[in-house]
Amino acid sequence: MLPLSLLNAAQNKPMLVELKNGETFNGHLVNCDNFMNITLREVYQTNPEGDRFWKLKECYIRGSTIKYLRIPDALLDSVKEEQNRAREVNRGGRGSHTGPGARGGAYSVAQNIIDILFDLSLIPPGRGAPLRGRGGRGAPTRGGRGRGGRGI
Repeated sequence: MLPLSLLNAAQNKPMLVELKNGETFNGHLVNCDNFMNITLREVYQTNPEGDRFWKLKECYIRGSTIKYLRIPDALLDSVKEEQNRAREVNRGGRGSHTGPGARGGAYSVAQNIIDILFDLSLIPPGRGAPLRGRGGRGAPTRGGRGRGGRGI
């Protein structure tokens, strides 16, 4: 899980921030950016020794000074579940192996026309129709490499 995606999900949630110099900040996350600079509201600041406290309305913390962040476990679990759900939605089968993402190369309008003519048997079968890439598997008569053999 990426830290920035977790931080974006943690907005308006309580968190603890410890800096490299030992100071701690407890507050609610207002905003964060790509450099992990964060803004907290309703903040309790503690000095490195832990014997002095300050209440701040809002504070800005530079990302390079942060040692670690502590967020609620429930938030961590919910972000993991959300990422898993998004991964499942984006996951699909291999598809039809046509179009711009096919292995045979760029798929163009000319290639589409040749496919139509080939399907209508206006182009005789041979070692592949013109403009076909080397392709992946498939019957040798359809422009694929076939399953081995000499390739007559």
